[in-house]
Amino acid sequence: MGDELVKTYIDGFDDKMQGGIPAGSVVLLVGQPGTMKSSVAYNILFNNARENGTKGLYVTLEQGAKSLSNHMTKMGMSPKDVVDRLEIVDIGLIRKKLTALADQSWVQVFKMYTKNLKETNDYQLLVIDSLPVLNVLAKFDNPREELFHLFEWLRDLNVTTFLITEMTPDTPKFALHGEDFLADGIIYLRMAEIGDISVQRQIRCVKMRSANHNGDYHSLLFDGGRFKATRSIAQSR
Repeated sequence: MGDELVKTYIDGFDDKMQGGIPAGSVVLLVGQPGTMKSSVAYNILFNNARENGTKGLYVTLEQGAKSLSNHMTKMGMSPKDVVDRLEIVDIGLIRKKLTALADQSWVQVFKMYTKNLKETNDYQLLVIDSLPVLNVLAKFDNPREELFHLFEWLRDLNVTTFLITEMTPDTPKFALHGEDFLADGIIYLRMAEIGDISVQRQIRCVKMRSANHNGDYHSLLFDGGRFKATRSIAQSR
């Protein structure tokens, strides 16, 4: 993929990473519940499909495809606007594959399914929502080692991957099994308390290999169907 960059289409955020995410990266999109991780990930696929014609695949392991599609439509990002360029696949379809191939592990079926779609549709962007659910379904005996092989397999797909993962409010860790070291990039979303009564949604690029990124927190806003990153209230004091 050379020196290509994948834009997040979050106004004011891409220039904090010298224009975007290096193509081919495996990026963790991490945050607490309610920080719009799924919406941000879908926004990347949707706008790259609409603006550049870049094909994307969104694999949802938690929310049904119809539910996700309805939610994104209400946000002004209808899958119908990017038909044939953005596909949403939910866990139900993968489970059907697993029933037909009972002698193979869940991860083997998952890999086969996503690789086949890569060969037939040639998608360039992949979202997996979410990594914790994948861990549960895969029943890894040695999570650190098996996640290492999964990350390497994703890189070999020759796509840019976004892995959504959650962190609890009571820990500063971005991952449980070393995924933060395995990943090429980490984009962190949080709800920050501003003063005694206000809460602000914020975004930060914690890590991005091959990019001289800005690691400051920025306010994350959604207005008029677009995400925007602006100087945070906390920083402006």
